[in-house]
Amino acid sequence: MQRKNKVTLVIILALFAFSLWVILPIDSTRFGRQGMRLGLDLKGGTQLIYEADLSQKDPTMTDEAAMDATVQKIQERIMNAFGGVSEPIVQTQGTDRILVQIPGIRDVDKATELIGATALLEFKELQYDDSGNIITDDEGNVVWVVATAVGADGEQHELTGNYLKSATATITEDNSPAVLVEFNEEGATLFEQITENNWHKQIAIVIDNEIISAPSVLPEESVQKGISGGKALISGGDMTLDDAKLLAVQLNSGALNVPLTIIKQQDIDPTLGSDSIDKSITAGIIGIALLVIFLISYYRLLGLVACCALAIYSSLVLMIFKLYPVTITLPGMAAFVLSLGMAVDANILIFERMKEELRGGRTLGASVERGFSRAWTAIRDSNITTFIACAILWWFGNMLTEPKIVGFAQTLFIGVALSMFSAITITHTLLRVCSSSRLAKKLSLFKV
Repeated sequence: MQRKNKVTLVIILALFAFSLWVILPIDSTRFGRQGMRLGLDLKGGTQLIYEADLSQKDPTMTDEAAMDATVQKIQERIMNAFGGVSEPIVQTQGTDRILVQIPGIRDVDKATELIGATALLEFKELQYDDSGNIITDDEGNVVWVVATAVGADGEQHELTGNYLKSATATITEDNSPAVLVEFNEEGATLFEQITENNWHKQIAIVIDNEIISAPSVLPEESVQKGISGGKALISGGDMTLDDAKLLAVQLNSGALNVPLTIIKQQDIDPTLGSDSIDKSITAGIIGIALLVIFLISYYRLLGLVACCALAIYSSLVLMIFKLYPVTITLPGMAAFVLSLGMAVDANILIFERMKEELRGGRTLGASVERGFSRAWTAIRDSNITTFIACAILWWFGNMLTEPKIVGFAQTLFIGVALSMFSAITITHTLLRVCSSSRLAKKLSLFKV
């Protein structure tokens, strides 16, 4: 065996071992993920489609940057609020739409409240006239103005959630749910000045233009204590612990970069029950067993080589599905089976060309190289046309905001790309190893 073939074989076996380590057991938590990522049709959950108003974005940001930032914040909100569920799918659809899929979560209202809320935190102070009296409007309501203070640059700045360091849901001494907010160094400086300017006065804590609470800046023993140092306590009203947790998530992830309007929402049941999934797996195992029997009985040693190549190919595909990660849906499973069939087809093309060369009197080594060379053009052309079809499906799926089409195209593309690698590298190397071994003297093993 040539040194080059030995090195390639060792690399292939190392990749195979690594892929098995990644995917087995199926529910392993390696690389921070537990098991394969199942889609809504297999696990059920919530699907939302939002439309972004890009006319309201920061003028200094491009449309793409604003959408990417919004997607990232939505992802953070979902992961912080639903940390125990499968990884959510948050991706742009077209130029101004965002698709959100949360497997395992069936509360659509809670999901929409979590994602769409801006959670803009502000602090406001009472407005006084020159005589020190509180100013009221025509209806007799007190007038609140945004609290400002001098920042490190010597300029006046509004104290908002932009200076927030962290927000944590907590329970106060009187067993009331609350959110403890802590500011960064600049925010703490502003906050200190604002509290000093409002000693024995109220400061309103405002979320999305709604006053949540208005504690007075009083000594610590005051029953209205809600402000101290670089921290503030948001409580009061009908706030529950769930409300406090939700508000903390929204504050920590910050305001969304663009306003969102929900255009489609649905609670999706898994289309396959656990019993149907088990039956599908059983059917797949039976199908693979029949395929192995056919390949070995018809192609003998070549069939065994094909089975080994397909085992390595399958493990590599599943490894990528887990690490990328790819969400496995029913269309995705169909695409994987289709790519597996194309991998088998590539091996059969190579084997038939090899047999023709062997019947023509060439040695096994020469037949391997010649057979592969003759089969390669057909393999290449068929795979390229499949790649083109995948690109078209992916584009249409994005334009029509149909994740199932996108998932099918993505899974098929990965599977076919790896099938080319399997044919070019894995099958070719295994055949070279066979041709340089003692098996080369027994052409009957190759059904010739």
